[in-house]
Amino acid sequence: MSLIERSFREKIVLVGVTFPPGRDEETELHLDELSLLVDTAGADEAARVLQRRDHPDPATFIGKGKAEELRDLSNAVDADTVVFDDELSPAQSRNLEKILGRTAIDRTAVILDIFAQNARTLEGKAQVELAQIEYRLPRLRGRGTQLSRLAGGIGTRGPGETQLEVDRRRLVRRKNRLESDLRRLTEQRRLQRKARRRSRLSNVSLVGYTNAGKSTLLNRLTDAGVLVEDRLFATLDPRTRRLELPGGEAVLLSDTVGFVRKLPHQLVEAFRSTLEVVTESDLLVHVVDSSSPDPESQIEAVRSVLADIGAGSVPELLAFNKGDIAAEAAARLAERHPGAVTLSAATGEGIDGLLEVIGDRLRAAAQVVELHIPYDRGDVLAAVHREGEVLTEEHDDSGSHVRVRVDGAGAARFRDFSVAR
Repeated sequence: MSLIERSFREKIVLVGVTFPPGRDEETELHLDELSLLVDTAGADEAARVLQRRDHPDPATFIGKGKAEELRDLSNAVDADTVVFDDELSPAQSRNLEKILGRTAIDRTAVILDIFAQNARTLEGKAQVELAQIEYRLPRLRGRGTQLSRLAGGIGTRGPGETQLEVDRRRLVRRKNRLESDLRRLTEQRRLQRKARRRSRLSNVSLVGYTNAGKSTLLNRLTDAGVLVEDRLFATLDPRTRRLELPGGEAVLLSDTVGFVRKLPHQLVEAFRSTLEVVTESDLLVHVVDSSSPDPESQIEAVRSVLADIGAGSVPELLAFNKGDIAAEAAARLAERHPGAVTLSAATGEGIDGLLEVIGDRLRAAAQVVELHIPYDRGDVLAAVHREGEVLTEEHDDSGSHVRVRVDGAGAARFRDFSVAR
């Protein structure tokens, strides 16, 4: 269910609008990112348009006069499609297409198409298709007999309302089927996570803006062999690997989908079950591209998505990556964010320091408890050694006295053997 024609490189005109209290410089940065998204989707930027408005025009988002100027520019550069950085309502999209004489889409449509290209697993493909259907259902009016592209351009027009209702019913049936399949896959994923939790290993997740270097870092730390490409959203499907820390303890390290500004809410909802690995983590390693023109806004964008999925309270460690190409910028960012680390996932510089900080942060979050374990409960003593970090162990006539560092779940499990202090 592709949204972008890829049998040839489309020419795209980008449109960005600055609303108060925003600045034109911010809008330009957003358009630079949109240009990268369009390139990843398989098209080329032919021109861009910036506008300042107090508020969006209800009918055309940019106003009829500006829309006519945009039509003339699109004709001049022979553009196939116009892409807006902000989300368009279905009515705005239809009205713009009438004026422009070509397809008008928004950033959401581009991101959905990129996700559709990159999804590899059964669950990932189902999640993306569900998000696409949620996006397309209110935009069916006036579309063609087919939901895929015909010759060129996105969402070509078709014959009428009768076929529209057929398409709508078909989409709704497909949506219901996908939701059922995803519920089953979500339950399977939860069972897998439950089995991992029984291992009592801490869970650490790599999060960050898309193309910040999370997959490169996972490969560097665990030899995971995850696909690494210098493009947006190269990795969608999560990977979890075992990682040994310098102190000898092991953790489970997960790579997750990268985030981006204005991430479509359809995708956030569709990928919510996949992102549960983030909400259940003991620590988030927030990987930041130090060479980015505006890393602070990327940090805020990631934190906004984390809050949306319920992971805003999970402890975070900022890791400023790409120190090999932006060493000074990485150092300045680390100074601005106390407790952060700098590194290069590509060269391995700073990796040892990162691992030490991860171990320190996990140990600091754990509890030190004193236990008295009778000799006839060797199973409990074995579990303590397996699940925690034993600090001291002494033996007397009645049993073993142990001081051990464990997480909250471990402390609750061994509560019956706790020594009152």
